[in-house]
Parts: sequence; structure tokens; C-alpha cells
Amino acid sequence: MILIIVTIAIIVSFILLAYRAFISRIIKEKNVQHEAEVLHQKKLVLENIKAQEEERKRIAVMIHDDIGNRLNILSLWMNNLDTKGDEVIKKNIYSQMSSLIDAARSISHSLYPVNLESVGFVLYVEELIANLSHKINISMQVMPGYEKKDIFVEVQLYRIIQEFTTNVIKHSTATDLWIYIKDYPLNMAVIISDNGQGFDYDLVKKGMGIKNIESRIKSMNAVHKWKSSLNKGSRLIIIIPKNHELPNQNSLN
Repeated sequence: MILIIVTIAIIVSFILLAYRAFISRIIKEKNVQHEAEVLHQKKLVLENIKAQEEERKRIAVMIHDDIGNRLNILSLWMNNLDTKGDEVIKKNIYSQMSSLIDAARSISHSLYPVNLESVGFVLYVEELIANLSHKINISMQVMPGYEKKDIFVEVQLYRIIQEFTTNVIKHSTATDLWIYIKDYPLNMAVIISDNGQGFDYDLVKKGMGIKNIESRIKSMNAVHKWKSSLNKGSRLIIIIPKNHELPNQNSLN
């Protein structure tokens, strides 16, 4: 009798162990499948953003190099045109041409930072700051040792700064905005903050501005954290890996 009980116990134990092993294997397979799906989605997002950037670049270069140059040449012609003493007509035409040139340049820059690669990321951001100086005070601190990044990363980072700044100007009462950039051995830290009215993330996270910023952050395989509360300004912390591996979330604290 005892032998039968022991035998049954052994069989039951074996069945339980086999069942646990089976469940464990199923869970592992599902985890692997989930990780593969997440990785696939990340690749799709990255490919989509890269395709959009390439198209933006193509259109921006066309506007900047072709239409912009044509407008400049036309402006020179108009400036030398003999209007038989009718300076009013000449002045009006020249004014319209100047507006068209500025509009073409503005559209080109909004589509893609055409000169970023040749000018350099830091100087290009400083140009953005100068262009917005009449709307808000922006201070940028780039710590010594900054190294040039891949053009894709620098374009995304420039876009994030541009989007953040635009959102602050449009929706905040901020008078000051700060940009802090520092290189570390394994990653780069970027902190953008303002002294505006702040926001409730749960209420604005579905907005296009936030979505665009977070989409670009994901495309760099970076991690980020929003710190904002009403009437206390907002802050965005971004940690961008140099080796394209996901950085530790603890680095955001």
C-alpha cells in the first residue's frame, strides 16, 4: 500500500514538474515573440521616420537651392529693372520678392535643417535661438567634450528642441527656456526646461507636439522622462545611447 502511494506521489510530482516546464517554455516563447514584435515595431517606426526625413530633405533642398536661388536672381533683376521713374511699383515688387524669399527659406527650414550637417549641430541650434530671441529668452549650455553625432541623431535632436520650443511659445507663459547638453562615455544627456505654466502629461500626451517629440526619441533608441506640474514649468530629460543600445532608466532619476 505504501509502495503504491509513493509511486502515485512520484508520478504526480513528475506530472507537476512536466507541467511547470511546459508552462515555463510557453511563457518564454511568448516573451521571445513579444520582444521580436516590439523590435519589429521599433524598426518600422525608425524606417518610417527615416523615409519622412529623406522626403523632407528632398523637398527642403529643392526649395532652398532651386526656388530660393531663382527668387534671389529674380530679386536682383527687379532691383536693376528700369521702371521709368515709377519707384512705387519697383518698391512694392521688391518688397513682395523679399517676402517670398523669406517664406521659401522658412518653409525649407521647417521641412528639414538643410545646413545642419555643414554648419554643425551646436551652431545650428544657436541660429534657431537667435531667430526666436524676440519671442523668448533661450539659454544653451553645451558642456566641454561634446562630440559630433550621427547626422540622423543630430537632426532628431534638433527637431525635438525645435518642437519643444514651439510648444512652449504657443501654449506656455514661459519667459525663459534652458537647454543643457552633456556627453558621457556611454551616452549623451539632453535636458530642456522652461519656467512656464507647466502641464498635466495625462491631458496633453495625445497631442501632436508630445507625440512627435516622443516618436523622435524612440527613433534614437533613447529613453526620456517628463517632469512638469502646473505653474512650475516643464522639463524633458533625454538619455541618448552612443552604441544604440537602450540606456538604463535609472539614469533619468
